[in-house]
Amino acid sequence: MVGVKAFSAQRASFRFGAMVVAVIAGAGGAATYVGVQRAAPEAAAAVVTRGAAAGGSAPPPSVKASSESLPVSDTPFSAKLSSTDIPEEGGGVRTGGCSGALVATDWIVTAGHCFHDVHGKRSSGRPDYHMKVAIGKQTDSDPHGHVVEVVDTRQSPYSDLALARLSSPITDIQPLQLPDGPPKTGQRATFVGWGSLSSKVIVQSDHLKRGDFSVHSVRQYELDLEPVHERTVENSPCPDDSGSPYFVPGDDGGHVLVAVENFGPDCPNPGLETAARVDSIRSWIHQQLGS
Repeated sequence: MVGVKAFSAQRASFRFGAMVVAVIAGAGGAATYVGVQRAAPEAAAAVVTRGAAAGGSAPPPSVKASSESLPVSDTPFSAKLSSTDIPEEGGGVRTGGCSGALVATDWIVTAGHCFHDVHGKRSSGRPDYHMKVAIGKQTDSDPHGHVVEVVDTRQSPYSDLALARLSSPITDIQPLQLPDGPPKTGQRATFVGWGSLSSKVIVQSDHLKRGDFSVHSVRQYELDLEPVHERTVENSPCPDDSGSPYFVPGDDGGHVLVAVENFGPDCPNPGLETAARVDSIRSWIHQQLGS
C-alpha cells in the first residue's frame, strides 16, 4: 500500500518502526520522518509512505570492514537519536531515528530534517515528540554513557543541519571541536553512525558503525565525500544515519567536526555522500550555543 502526498525531484527514505517512509525535504522542510535519506536545501518537502509487512525477514548479517579509522571506543561523542511517538498527519504515531554528535556539554548536532512538525516541515523549539539521545555508548547494551532527551532545537538557515539541546549536560565526554577553516579536497575524515545495517529491513544498528572517507568536492554549504575502502553496511551511511558526523583529528588529542551527513541512503551507496559543512556556519553555531 502506497500513499503519496507530494514529491520533489530528490528522493529520501525513512524508517518508522514497521513503516518505511520516503521523504524529500528542503532546507525548510524535511520529511515527516526522522531518518531521511535525502533532504536537499531549498527543495520542497514531500512524502511517500509504504507499509512494511510485520515480522519481515531479519537484516542480513553485517559485513565487517577493514578500516583505518579510530576504534569506536575513541568516539564517545557519538549520539544515537530515537523516538517512538512521532505524530503522523493522518493520525497515529510512528518511530524513527537519526545519528549525531556532541558539540557542547548540552548540545548535539544532527540533520535538520530529524526534527519537524506533523506536516513534515523542519521545526525549531521543543520537538512535538520525545527524542531520546544515547551518548557515550558503543552498543545498546553498553552500561556506560548517558541517555537524555532533546528539549530544544535550532534549525540552520543554510543547510540541512540542526542543533539540539539536551535535558542534562554531559560533563564527562569531550565534545567535538568546531573547525577553524574549510575542508580541502582529498582530506580524510572518519564517519560514525547508528544507522541500519540493511536498506530493506530498516532498524537502527545495536552498535556504532564507522568508516573512512575523503573529501571529493566542496560547495558553499555542503561537501561530497567518497569512501576510502570498499563500502559495506558497517562502514558507510545507511538509513537512520542522517546527522552522522564526519571528523578529523585535532591538535590537542581531540577531534574536529568537518561535516554532518545529510542523508540516510540505501546502502551500500554507489554514489558520493553529501554532508552539511560545519565551518561555513561556524558563527551561527556559536551564536546558538551561547544563547
